[in-house]
Amino acid sequence: MAADLGDQAACDIYRACVELTLERLRSFRRETTVCIDPPSACSAVAGWLGSSWRMRAQEGGTLGERLAEAIQSVFGEGAGRVVVIGTDSPWLRPPDIRGAFAALTDADVVIGPAEDGGYYLIGLSRVAPELFHGIAWGSQQVCAQTQERARALGLRVRLLSMGYDVDHVEDVARFVEEE
Repeated sequence: MAADLGDQAACDIYRACVELTLERLRSFRRETTVCIDPPSACSAVAGWLGSSWRMRAQEGGTLGERLAEAIQSVFGEGAGRVVVIGTDSPWLRPPDIRGAFAALTDADVVIGPAEDGGYYLIGLSRVAPELFHGIAWGSQQVCAQTQERARALGLRVRLLSMGYDVDHVEDVARFVEEE
């Protein structure tokens, strides 16, 4: 997006996506952990978002390592089910999140597939860090590979409805039009 709009405009759009996503997660605030990457940005993000959100640095080199670590950490704190979303799908609303948690009552993994081949949401009903191994992160195969990996691990998978990420100028226009 920065190539088309410039760094500042892309940053402003990302900031708006984060703020809207967190506004929509307000009803989940006590259960939500905002995971920040890079870790060096934690204090700046805390200054921006305030102290009402629980925050932690993301740990790991790849997206898969960061997802696995964050999920393991939340399960380690006593969670019974974990749903992870990014801040690049501001169209998500509380009923979507509640639906993902509900789907985890009879599935081990719930995935919200994105039109670009990735996913906008992933949830687990138990710890499974190996789910995130061997995935070509950033490719159009992420969702398909994650489903294959889950099945190979004997995990029951439930797909949610198709969604999208706000990654390009066209995605911003789509989001604004749909709102």
